Amino acid sequence: MKLYKNLCESVVDALEQIFTHKKYADKTIEKILKKNPKWGARDRRFIAETIYDIVRWYRLFGYLTNAGENDFWKLLGAWCLWNEIRLPEWNEFKIDRNNFFRTYEEVKSDRKIFESIPDWLDSLGEKELGARWKEELHSLNEQAKVVLRVNTLKISREELQQQLEDESIVTETSDEFPSALLLEQRQNIFTRQQFKDGLFEVQDAGSQLIAPFLQVEPGHRVIDACAGGGGKTLHLAALMQNKGRIIAMDTEEWKLEELKKRARRAGASNIEGRLIESSKTIKRLESSADRLLLDVPCSGLGVLKRNPDAKWKLSPEFIENVKLIQQKILNDYSSMLKPGGMMVYSTCSILPSENEKQVETFLAEKGSGFQLMDQKTVLPSEGFDGFFMALIKKA
Repeated sequence: MKLYKNLCESVVDALEQIFTHKKYADKTIEKILKKNPKWGARDRRFIAETIYDIVRWYRLFGYLTNAGENDFWKLLGAWCLWNEIRLPEWNEFKIDRNNFFRTYEEVKSDRKIFESIPDWLDSLGEKELGARWKEELHSLNEQAKVVLRVNTLKISREELQQQLEDESIVTETSDEFPSALLLEQRQNIFTRQQFKDGLFEVQDAGSQLIAPFLQVEPGHRVIDACAGGGGKTLHLAALMQNKGRIIAMDTEEWKLEELKKRARRAGASNIEGRLIESSKTIKRLESSADRLLLDVPCSGLGVLKRNPDAKWKLSPEFIENVKLIQQKILNDYSSMLKPGGMMVYSTCSILPSENEKQVETFLAEKGSGFQLMDQKTVLPSEGFDGFFMALIKKA
């Protein structure tokens, strides 16, 4: 593989934005690719995958090359050696190849460096998951698969799979995920006409288990109280066959605007966006929902495959604070559920303190008012992102 200076400079610039200026990796990559529309598919893939790889292995690559805090060229050089790419004779690359591989062998026994994770986060994972943490941490460093959720309001999974195959896009199906198509090869799927026509959304397979877990039916009144950009809201609309009503709520208006656009494209006509302006917004909806989805803010530890920069941005203080927010949402928002109705509490975390323990605390405080019907954890070692979901019934 030949390295091109302009592409390498873009990678280094992106790393500076992510680590020095604390920008999000996905937004940084998106911005770079928009600025350079003439790049071909191979160049764009090099930019995206190289940046994500270096972000993922930031601590390990820094250790192997003895890189200083802002020496992003050394990190790029480490990525090249890691992928057996010959380093060009550029002044920016000053790496001792022999020392790199010797140090790599020596560091294998130090999990924190070898799996490239902050000390405190490794300790927290081990404390909460015990022996299970080692396998999950290793899985979190794998590249995330590209998974589509077929929009069954417009097309069947078989029909979409055939359409994509006709365009040489090979996908696989899984009985466990009835609306999912797994891409065999990574590619930019957003440019496809099928996406523009609203025939699918990109949504991880683990995430696709949450909406069905709520057991919605056509005609239900459903509240998605932490809707965000609306991936799960759109899935609920498809499961309800556009019948009934979904109130999609969030504290950020721009997220609801994004959902409105996505709903239009998907042909989901039973969704109403509603901004949470104060506790009065929740009060007005008291005892009104047959089903309630609480996909709460969390550490995001289950989706590090997809967002590797999160492990460098997280802090113990953030996680403690987000747990308080989770408990407040559970306590306050559960009032919107009708007697006999059901809600799902879900996170994209794998920490029991954000998951099972939050549910236990809620149920203990509410006494006999609520009952746990079912709960499920999807672990990263199962091949997709990590998620937790609990189905709770109101008496």
